[in-house]
Amino acid sequence: MSPSRRQLLSTALASTLMGLARAVTAGTSTPARRMPSIFVGHGSPMNAVQDNGFTRTLQKWGRQLGKPAAILVVSAHWLTRGETQVLVQARPKTIHDFGGFPQALMDMQYPAAGSPEFAAQAAQALSAQGAKATEDWGLDHGAWTVLHHLYPKADVPVFQVSIDYARDGDYHLAVGRALSALRDQGVLILASGNVVHNLGAIDPGASDGLMATRPWAQSFDSAVKSALLADDAKALARYQSLDAGARLGAQTPDHYWPLLYALGAARPGEAPKFVFEGFQLGTLSMRCVQWG
Repeated sequence: MSPSRRQLLSTALASTLMGLARAVTAGTSTPARRMPSIFVGHGSPMNAVQDNGFTRTLQKWGRQLGKPAAILVVSAHWLTRGETQVLVQARPKTIHDFGGFPQALMDMQYPAAGSPEFAAQAAQALSAQGAKATEDWGLDHGAWTVLHHLYPKADVPVFQVSIDYARDGDYHLAVGRALSALRDQGVLILASGNVVHNLGAIDPGASDGLMATRPWAQSFDSAVKSALLADDAKALARYQSLDAGARLGAQTPDHYWPLLYALGAARPGEAPKFVFEGFQLGTLSMRCVQWG
């Protein structure tokens, strides 16, 4: 065989082998791992700079969750009326939506990239709810004070979905269900609020503890836990009738609604895991829950 023909056959064989290798690789590529749906009781912004049982739990939890493809955050601090909005910024700013705190907290930044691609998918998934894409937001403290401990390197893309404050519990559950499919693409759904949240009724001098300092706060938090264990989404959506403590425990529903997004994004058969339980400032429930 002539050198030229031998060279041609060698080149053709190499090309064929490379094509087969690409085909095998494409056929056996590892699919994205389904990420959980989680609810985090975020409490005071000061948790971003404090070392306590809650923040240490977040740090451990982040390591256990692993690194997602992106994080979708539903925060109690992004409320819209009459529509659901989806943040599509490529570089979301860190929003310091509070006042009267130490300068060290005001100076903190969480420089995570956004995720316009997954945000667009979220908006499409919420087309039935009339969701709108926007760049007019960032990462509020319901997002970044928690992410600072879960993913301290800020190396995972993050985007937020707003809460339509004019809607009822069934609507918020439905939004969570519509977003659930993103979990299969490796997106962590993180809802951030507090089961019990009434800043006018906190006990500033109270130490962190497992139990609340006021009966109504403990009663409502326990009732929510029981309903979660019973997978009673209907009762949780109508939280006002769940327990007498709801009147004070969720005097306004802004911090309660995020729980329904995480619950809605859970799959049938996924039992809730209570990653953290306890109270700060006497009546702020720091309950954290994971599905999946």
